[in-house]
Amino acid sequence: MRKTAAKLLTAAALATSLVTIASGSALADPTVTPAAQDIVGVGSDTIQALLNQFSTDYNVSLGSGSTAPHLYSWDATGSSPITTKVGATSIARPNGSGAGIKALVANTSATVDFARSSRGPQPTDAHGLDFVTLAKDAVTWSAKSGGDAPAQLTPAQLNAIYSCTTTNWKQIDPSLPNATIKPFLPQADSGTRAFFLTAISNPTLGQCVTTGPEENEGTDQALNDPDAVFPYSVAHDIGQTVGGHGTTTDAPGNLTLRNVVVNGATLTPVTNSQIDTDFANSQFGRVVYNVFRDAEWNATDTHGQALQNIFGSNGWICNDPTAAADIASYGFLATPACGVATLT
Repeated sequence: MRKTAAKLLTAAALATSLVTIASGSALADPTVTPAAQDIVGVGSDTIQALLNQFSTDYNVSLGSGSTAPHLYSWDATGSSPITTKVGATSIARPNGSGAGIKALVANTSATVDFARSSRGPQPTDAHGLDFVTLAKDAVTWSAKSGGDAPAQLTPAQLNAIYSCTTTNWKQIDPSLPNATIKPFLPQADSGTRAFFLTAISNPTLGQCVTTGPEENEGTDQALNDPDAVFPYSVAHDIGQTVGGHGTTTDAPGNLTLRNVVVNGATLTPVTNSQIDTDFANSQFGRVVYNVFRDAEWNATDTHGQALQNIFGSNGWICNDPTAAADIASYGFLATPACGVATLT
């Protein structure tokens, strides 16, 4: 694997409050069809709200009338197919990290410039992709507030739940209700799903597992169940609840984040409205990325320079105080590795 240099965020950026209101309102899908030269991304649900805010703020920073490439991001869900740019061939809307990466590989910059990814490189990924570090996140399990689930579970208990060898709460603790556990997972291309299953030692999924709810959206009616268990991005939850960026659908609903007991220590996902440091440093902490074609990421032409100007270690995301405020406001943790590229 090859890595490029990273640059530390400025002290002013790191000090920005979680509740700082970024300039402008975050877009959902682009309100205009991006121009052919613009930088356009698809993929992960987990970081789509942050990239939408980046789109708003970066484009404002260019100034009115600027002809420089602008930044746009298409949500994971919505009408499909989508025409991502002027002159582009329409594609099925990619939902999730895996689908975004596949779309990046299957198309050129005439259609897709980058994929949002909430997971790192996998052996099955195509060669010649750069996973560029954006920020830190964590994933925990969630359950309905006031439901039958306990406040905490171990990775082994979660593994048993998703392998369907533990199917009743009384198998966890005799004091818990005599009720059937209902484990749910997001759709197969979800990066959050892939990461969570790895964190709990990749159980062989049993027939009791239901796949389907959109990741990080607890408003799915199936999850409004006292016995539901569902993985959830900690940053996304903070952005929805503390940062106030949730909508009627992109919201936790009645789900609340739960603790994980690792090596006898109870780890709490959130402390003081931020991802807990110990939790982020455990097996449940992760890095989120934007993914590029290596030939374009390292190109010296106008397109390559635009990618570096936005996403590189010396670029806007990794250095601008407004971008740092966006990262914090949407629940993520800044990292000095911002802009570091890992080549598949």
